[in-house]
Amino acid sequence: MKAGVVGASGYLGAELLRLLADHRELEVAVVQGESSAGSAVAEQYPSLVGAYGDLMVEPLDPDQLDGLDAVFVAVPSGTSQGVVAALHGRTGLVVDLGADFRLKDAAAYPDWYGFEHSRPDLLASAVYGLPELNREALRDAHLIAAPGCYVTAACLALAPFVRGGHVERRGIVVDGLSGTSGAGKGLRADLHHPVANESLSAYGVLTHRHIPEMQQVLGAELIFTPHLAPMTRGILATCYARTVPTDMGGVASTADAIEVLADAYEAEPFVNVTPHLVSTAHAYGSNVAHLTARYDERTGWLVVICAIDNLVKGGSGQAIQAANVALGLPEHLGLPRVGLAP
Repeated sequence: MKAGVVGASGYLGAELLRLLADHRELEVAVVQGESSAGSAVAEQYPSLVGAYGDLMVEPLDPDQLDGLDAVFVAVPSGTSQGVVAALHGRTGLVVDLGADFRLKDAAAYPDWYGFEHSRPDLLASAVYGLPELNREALRDAHLIAAPGCYVTAACLALAPFVRGGHVERRGIVVDGLSGTSGAGKGLRADLHHPVANESLSAYGVLTHRHIPEMQQVLGAELIFTPHLAPMTRGILATCYARTVPTDMGGVASTADAIEVLADAYEAEPFVNVTPHLVSTAHAYGSNVAHLTARYDERTGWLVVICAIDNLVKGGSGQAIQAANVALGLPEHLGLPRVGLAP
C-alpha cells in the first residue's frame, strides 16, 4: 500500500516518517511540506537517512497524492480542512492529525479555535481516531480525525469510569503536563530554552481548545488546565472525579479502581494498567499509554493518572494505529510497544 505524508516539516510529520519506516504494509511514496519543500527528508531530519535516502520533500499539492491508499495530514489546525477537502474521494483514506474534524458541531470552531469551518458537510463522515474507545466505527473509515494529545491521555484515563457510571459526570478536573514538542516546531518566545527550561507554567486556563473535545468524547463536564513542562516529549494527565455511592456502582477502593481500568483495557495492546505510579519516561518513544488509579476514602474522590508520549500515542503513532484499523491491517504494524530507557 502507498502512503503520503503532508506536513513533513513539523514534529508530527517527522514522527510519522520515523514510524512508517518500520511499517511493512504502508510504503511512503510522497512527502510534502511547506517550509521544507525542495530539500531531502534526510536533510531536514538526519535521523531518517537510513530509511528515506534521497527522497525529496515536495510542495503541498493534492494532485500528487491522487490514488494513494492513505494520506496523513499533519498541518496546523485551520489549515488541514482545506487539504482534507481537496483529497476527499481521491484517496483511500485520509487521516487528519489537526483539529479540523474532531468536533462534530461546526459552530464550536469559532469559539474554541478562532476560525469558521469551511467544510461542515464533512464533519459527520469523520470518524474519531481513538481505537481503544472507537474501534468498531474506525473499520473501513475513509476520513479519520486523530485525537488531541491531551485528550488521548485524559479520555483513556476517565472513559472507563464515566461510561461505566462509576463517577459523577460533572465536576471532573484534569491537570495535564506536556513537553515542549507538543506546541509544534514554530518559533515562540515562551518556548525558547531560557524561558521554558527550569520552569513549569500553566496556560490556556479555562479556554484550552481540547476542552470541548474531551467533553464530546466523555459525555461529561470538566475543567482542564494544561501546563508546559521543561521536557521534550511526554504528557502526564492527572484526572480527578467524585465517585458515585457504591450501591450505584461507585468504586470503594484503589483495588476496585485499578480493576475497572484492567477490565476495560484487558485486550488492548497499547495500554498498560499498573498498580504502580506512572511517569512520562515509561512511555518515551512508544505508542503505549500507562495508566494507574487511586481511590481516596477520606474524600470519596478518584484519581486516575495516564502517561503517554505526545508525539506517538498522542499524535503520529495513534494516527497510524487508527489507519491500521481502517485499512484492515494488524493494528500493531509500525508501532513500538517498548519505550526508551534511560
